[in-house]
Amino acid sequence: MTNLRTIKTCLLAAMIVIGLFAQAKSSHAAEPETLTVAGGCFWCVEADFEKVSGVIDAVSGFTGGSVENPTYKQVTGGKTGHYEAVQIRFDPAQVSRASLLALFLRSVDPTDDGGQFCDRGDSYRTAIFAQTPEEHLLAQAAIDTAQRDLGQQVVTPVLPTSPFYPAEAYHQDFYKSDSIILTRFGPKRKSSAYKAYRDACKRDQRVRALWGDAAAFAGS
Repeated sequence: MTNLRTIKTCLLAAMIVIGLFAQAKSSHAAEPETLTVAGGCFWCVEADFEKVSGVIDAVSGFTGGSVENPTYKQVTGGKTGHYEAVQIRFDPAQVSRASLLALFLRSVDPTDDGGQFCDRGDSYRTAIFAQTPEEHLLAQAAIDTAQRDLGQQVVTPVLPTSPFYPAEAYHQDFYKSDSIILTRFGPKRKSSAYKAYRDACKRDQRVRALWGDAAAFAGS
């Protein structure tokens, strides 16, 4: 009888410990958050941030304009007011918003207000989109730090969040797709076409020239 009571007591204690552990784990589990940025070609921004530990996924799309559900052709035509943007979903327990903002600013040319690299026009400008006053302050602090580090004026604005429209399926995960597309150089895998575009646009070369050892993603 004594042994049976001892066993029951031990089982009850074990259940309590397991319950407390599960409760603690649940209370510390962070809900995924999103960060929306515009950094020129969304293929490149998506490819860069999907390499970051703690990033769950990144979606290419459009935001900041006045047209609902715009097409890529409409946006790049310059009549919708939208930016090419990427919505980054991340686990804040693994990577902070501040870290992602620092990486973003060091992966683009934030001194260029006419586009990014070989892509020119309003839809290719840089921007950070903030949903709350706290997010706005954090973004502005990241910009101020980048400006001090760079020693040049940063023109990347912090804008209020507006509806985000995913781009056509054709554009998602372009950088790693083995689908064949027809280019001016003949049929190529999307992944190969992406690399050729990034090299020709000299994105990484400009980021390295601007940021030096602080450049993010360049050549990765």
